[in-house]
Amino acid sequence: MGHGDGMNYAPRAKRDPVCRPGEFRFSVIGLDHGHIIGMTAGLVDAGGELVAVFDRDGEKARSFAADFPGAKAVAQEDAVLLDPSVQLIASAIVPNERGPLGLRVLDAGKHYFSDKAPFTDLAQLAAAREVVRYTGLKWAVCYSERVQNEAAVRAGELIGEGAIGRVLQVIGMGPHRLNAASRPDWFFERERYGGILVDLGSHQIEQFLHFAGARSARVVHSKVGNLAHPQFPELDDFGDASLVADNGATAYFRVDWFTPDGLSTWGDGRTFVLGTDGYLELRKYVDVARQQVGDQIYLVDHRGEHHFPVHGTVGFPYFGALIRDVLDGTDLAMPQEQTFLAAELCIVAQMQAERIVTTM
Repeated sequence: MGHGDGMNYAPRAKRDPVCRPGEFRFSVIGLDHGHIIGMTAGLVDAGGELVAVFDRDGEKARSFAADFPGAKAVAQEDAVLLDPSVQLIASAIVPNERGPLGLRVLDAGKHYFSDKAPFTDLAQLAAAREVVRYTGLKWAVCYSERVQNEAAVRAGELIGEGAIGRVLQVIGMGPHRLNAASRPDWFFERERYGGILVDLGSHQIEQFLHFAGARSARVVHSKVGNLAHPQFPELDDFGDASLVADNGATAYFRVDWFTPDGLSTWGDGRTFVLGTDGYLELRKYVDVARQQVGDQIYLVDHRGEHHFPVHGTVGFPYFGALIRDVLDGTDLAMPQEQTFLAAELCIVAQMQAERIVTTM
């Protein structure tokens, strides 16, 4: 699972097939980020069949394919794009290449499932919106800190059930461990990774839109900076932002690369959701100094204080819903406009960000 390394963190949940064997076939292009492991596993656990894998590093593709019975590594991207039996292509290629690859995928008549962040500039997003409009195909994005976290999944259900009333504010903290020596070169090149609010901030903005039930939002203020890593001049190691949604809900989030070595996991991700009738705290990956199992929900309402340990109980229903969306022509896993709006807002936050100057 790579619990100490966020780049290779690949959580698994209970297997819950939503289709017949062979009914949903997908392939993979691009293994640059380890999130592709969890993305692929999520589709397989929901009943999908991995057909083929392409990566510019053939050995990496062969090793990846070997973990999924029946999958094969192929030598050319077109071998994946032109396979008529494949309905969807998943990818965790370098971030600034995800948008252009998606255009090729949809032009080939297939649905696309990208790692976050799906785009690094607004021109890529505009092109994606246009190709979705004229093809009618789905451009899905794995915002994994919500859709692959059981505490976040269950929190969404609780909010939908009215457990805390109307959502007023979402506060998110998304710290990550840097592990600089294990990172590829592109990770430190801003043009290729997009900046910290594009990369890590995309998770936080998507969960705000989801929990708040927002249809639109604007960035009020944002900041980024390289506070302690001068050896990587293009790295943003800190970022934060404030947003306001169309329904009046507000958000603040902080993301950073300062997780200390003493933490048992790659990052102490937490989310606080304030409602008119209560509040939630999600301890997503660890309950510090208490237990290493994450997926902990703390709820306070008018009746009292409640603790829900939900690890292993909820699963990741997003993947099954995505498969059914492809097969049925629905839009239930995540509305297409929410997928794109989260991407747009994180790019705007990065573009507008005040750059913090330090005296390090």
